Amino acid sequence: MALSVIRTNQGLVQPSKKTPSGTLDLSIIDRLPVLRCNARTLHVFRHGPGAAQVIREALSTALVPYYPLAGRLKESSHGELQIECSGEGVWFVEASAECMLDSVHYFDDTASIPYDELLPDHIPEAEGINPLVLMQVTQFACGGFVMGLIFCHSICDGLGVAQFLNAVGEMARGLENPSIAPVWCRDFSPPPPQVPQTNPTVLPNLPPPMPDYQLQHANIDIPLDQINQLKHEFQKSTGQTCSTFELVVASIWHHRTQAINLGENTQVKLVFFANCRPFLQPPLPQGFYGNCFFPVTITASSETLARSSTADVVKLIQEEKVKLSNEFCRWLKGELVEDGVDPFAPPLIYTTLFISEWGRLGFNQIDYGWGAPVHVVPIQGSAIIPVCIVGLLPSPKKGIRLMTWCVEEAHQQPFLDLMLKSST
Repeated sequence: MALSVIRTNQGLVQPSKKTPSGTLDLSIIDRLPVLRCNARTLHVFRHGPGAAQVIREALSTALVPYYPLAGRLKESSHGELQIECSGEGVWFVEASAECMLDSVHYFDDTASIPYDELLPDHIPEAEGINPLVLMQVTQFACGGFVMGLIFCHSICDGLGVAQFLNAVGEMARGLENPSIAPVWCRDFSPPPPQVPQTNPTVLPNLPPPMPDYQLQHANIDIPLDQINQLKHEFQKSTGQTCSTFELVVASIWHHRTQAINLGENTQVKLVFFANCRPFLQPPLPQGFYGNCFFPVTITASSETLARSSTADVVKLIQEEKVKLSNEFCRWLKGELVEDGVDPFAPPLIYTTLFISEWGRLGFNQIDYGWGAPVHVVPIQGSAIIPVCIVGLLPSPKKGIRLMTWCVEEAHQQPFLDLMLKSST
């Protein structure tokens, strides 16, 4: 997709008022090495003339209560990740494109989006600028705009990012304060106990070489009426109910396993990340915007999974979800580490499918004054990790969009055929 974007202005946006300084500790989840990365998304809005100026000013106002986001990552003397509340600000880019959003179908075809044009470009490294948040607002000739967002995952999970963006939206609409006051509260659990090394003379195993899969991208759209029909069939056959997430995840794991046609004794894994805010005692206060999730990992033999019905796989997922609270609490206490298990480091191999749910994070309800976005596009961060992102269909359609990078070319068509057959 050819797109000419002109970046007209860029620089740091600082909090509109003086904010507290000092150093803040991060939680044990924030500090996980796997989160030392940036999450990238595109938010497509049908209307919003002059959006860049409005959002820039709202961003500056929202950074007053969310002042840690205007700071910088640092390491303590013990090598632990912290936030230096410096008030230096976040990076903001104003841009424009001469075409109409409808001429690019509001970026419905995620496979051909020119992401580099719509995301903030590189910051001059010589200036030593390393912000936690980077944002580009690209205005289109039709009056609509696209917000390209890059966010440091060590500071917020998806729910936390959506909470912050909702505050920016409220400031843009004229509110004086966010409806949900942000709460830091990163001390919800002490670090788990260190496991003593029993044989320090033995060198640790080297990590396995990174795979070189050529994973293919595909969108799979499931309209709401089909989802409701499949849920009705599940209830009719089992006498139980299931969520939309359980149903679509069971379907994709089941049919992907059939499509890749593994040997009988091969183990396959499904990994998805669940919000764990409800499991903490005392509960986290409303307004917490840090990372608080835990991976649910389900293992089955490829033969058993391929021969199962989707309903059987749904029940398997439900059984593992019941264990989530206990497993999360055990991890916080360090008990899983003592057992030699690191749930945050599942194998990055072709037989492991990762699922990320985006439809219920709240991005699709954020309003900067011109209504909710037409489309929110998560950007896959790796081409070698089999993944499916569960999102929503572009407005005004109702249903689920599965954005997949989970099979190689030889398995792509069999996989898509099986998914299509299951939804008709």
